[in-house]
Amino acid sequence: MLLVGIVGSIVGVIIYSGLHKEKTVIVQREAATPVSLTSFEGSGYAAPDFRLAAEKSVHAVVHVKTVTKYQQNYYDNLQDWFFGNPKTMNREVPGYGSGVIISQDGYIITNNHVIDNSNSIEVTMNDGRVESAEVIGKDPQTDVAVLKIKANNLPYLTFGNSADMQVGDWVLAVGNPFNLQSTVTAGIISAKGRSIGIIGSNQRNPYAQQSTQPTGIESFIQTDAAVNPGNSGGALVNLQGDLIGINTAIASQTGTYMGYSFAIPAVIAKKVVDDILEFGEVQRVVIGISGGTVTQPLVDQEKLKVNQGVYVSDLTEDGGAVGAGIKTGDVIISVDGRKITSMSDLQESLAPHRPGEKVEVVVNRKGDEKTYNVTLKAQKGTPRTIGGNDLLNYLGADIEQLSDKELQKYEISYGVKVTKLRDGKLKEAGVPDGFIITDINKTVEVRTIDDIRQAIDRSQANRPILIEGIMPNGKYNYFAFKK
Repeated sequence: MLLVGIVGSIVGVIIYSGLHKEKTVIVQREAATPVSLTSFEGSGYAAPDFRLAAEKSVHAVVHVKTVTKYQQNYYDNLQDWFFGNPKTMNREVPGYGSGVIISQDGYIITNNHVIDNSNSIEVTMNDGRVESAEVIGKDPQTDVAVLKIKANNLPYLTFGNSADMQVGDWVLAVGNPFNLQSTVTAGIISAKGRSIGIIGSNQRNPYAQQSTQPTGIESFIQTDAAVNPGNSGGALVNLQGDLIGINTAIASQTGTYMGYSFAIPAVIAKKVVDDILEFGEVQRVVIGISGGTVTQPLVDQEKLKVNQGVYVSDLTEDGGAVGAGIKTGDVIISVDGRKITSMSDLQESLAPHRPGEKVEVVVNRKGDEKTYNVTLKAQKGTPRTIGGNDLLNYLGADIEQLSDKELQKYEISYGVKVTKLRDGKLKEAGVPDGFIITDINKTVEVRTIDDIRQAIDRSQANRPILIEGIMPNGKYNYFAFKK
């Protein structure tokens, strides 16, 4: 019986092999480049061919090693500890990540968080060569950095158009997870325009997902390609080997891959690189609004006629939007023909542009669609909003953004400062001049004046509005007033 089973298995394999011959075919998708597939005759199944993209990308992806130096105090004995006589020890902390060569003369793109605060950077190429790298520029707002090594005739990747990629398209993630050089994993695009609140500690509340001055620009490509620590800064490529994203983050409860990874789309990354190389800094543009992604509570509250888009809660003085004719209460649903369903979509659609350029914006205004040509302007500090004057008079104070130095001083990642206190709700509640507002009603993290406005608007009449924050002396306190 054993012999019969073995012979039967061999015969079955021979028959299967004869019926399922492997061959490579080219499938043309409308408005896209040809995709190479490997099919099996008689099976009706076609698998993508990853070999071309893998071969192109592994040679252009590098391992990035950083060293960060710092001084640590320690005490030899209790006497030194009691009398405050510490000794100093120099420490070095290594860090690892990936990068992508984007020119034959040695320019490399990576994540800002891979190289930030490092004292030295070393790049190892796929052929084993090791080169020192210098930082040409970095942009914390998108988590992109540009490095340069002294080398020529290098293999490199060219940027593809990430806007053309669709959910369900195959992609490869190439990097150096766990210091394993030149690792390739495959997956599909699971979603686009994801905002997960990781750049610049950019946690947001559901009603105000964007303000006039964002701390981070996020419109990630989400994939199920395996990405782990060390992949940050590596390449996300399509089946032609074009760079369509920079792998940046994973969603995980363990710190390792659990099925979700996120990449900065090429349309954002390329603009940052081009600006850094041409101007030395990023030429950021703003459309001149503050607001947030449309949510069902917002639809019910404002009686909106659409369920998707970006709700305009206020306009900035002298901004492009107000100059074009956009009004508060409008919902932006399209930019240059691209459908806008969230603030992340709007960010990504504006990212490739520079100050002075125009975009075609379609808004829904109480059920009617209107089209405007909006001139984009440079992002400069915190623009003053048109509706801000009424709110400031209501509060009886001016509101200022906190500087990075103040955030570090109070060990917080968000908040606004009360200045020039006068008669109004804050003074009635006992809020002192210099008080830092961090939270309202225990649900809204306050990063801009628009967060205060929306929190007050959503509060019920005659119910206390709870304001929490930090006193000028650094102590926590809270105050309350009725709407």
